[in-house]
Amino acid sequence: MGKERRWRGPRIKGLLFILFLLWMSSAHSQSFPKIPLYFHQKEIWVEVATTPEERNRGLMGRKHLGKDDGMLFIFEKEDFHGFWMKDTLIPLSIAFIDKEGRIVWMTDMKPFTLDSHIPPRPILYALEMNQGWFAKNSIHVGDIVRFSK
Repeated sequence: MGKERRWRGPRIKGLLFILFLLWMSSAHSQSFPKIPLYFHQKEIWVEVATTPEERNRGLMGRKHLGKDDGMLFIFEKEDFHGFWMKDTLIPLSIAFIDKEGRIVWMTDMKPFTLDSHIPPRPILYALEMNQGWFAKNSIHVGDIVRFSK
């Protein structure tokens, strides 16, 4: 009975540790709601970050982003909202978008950097996509992002 009791303790602790790791993994990869966006004739579905917590987390820790996947950041008011890439593993391109849906600036961002990327004019939205996605899809500064067809 003594041996069984000693063996059960580490086993339970190990199981609890594994459950904790699984919980942390699922909590970190908590999904965001998705909405459609439209550029020219192209429809994409992007995750949406609307709260300060969601915007702070963004795409941090992600190891992969699908070919046409991205994240739209929505702010409460138009301002000079800046971005950096701390703890972000994927190289990204970002489009800064004003309240009319017009792209005012785009730039590429390198993983794990603390470089600030600040738009030249106030924005209400920012869209992060895989690096080079905007160029591959012929999307430029001045183009309009639509939230419905």
